[in-house]
Amino acid sequence: MERTLVLVKPDAVRRNQVGEVLRRFEAAGLRILALKMVRLDRQEAEGFYQVHRGRAFFDSLTQFMS
Repeated sequence: MERTLVLVKPDAVRRNQVGEVLRRFEAAGLRILALKMVRLDRQEAEGFYQVHRGRAFFDSLTQFMS
């Protein structure tokens, strides 16, 4: 069985699109095994996206996601 982490970005959460995102996954035949809503702080976002550190978009990405 394959598992995938899905992040719903902050702008989609603000626009109340979480339900639609989940609906599309389920319509595609995927099962949702767990849900967790968290708000990343800047340090957590930097850790999560560390693979992109040094790239031009890193600061704006981590700011947006936190």
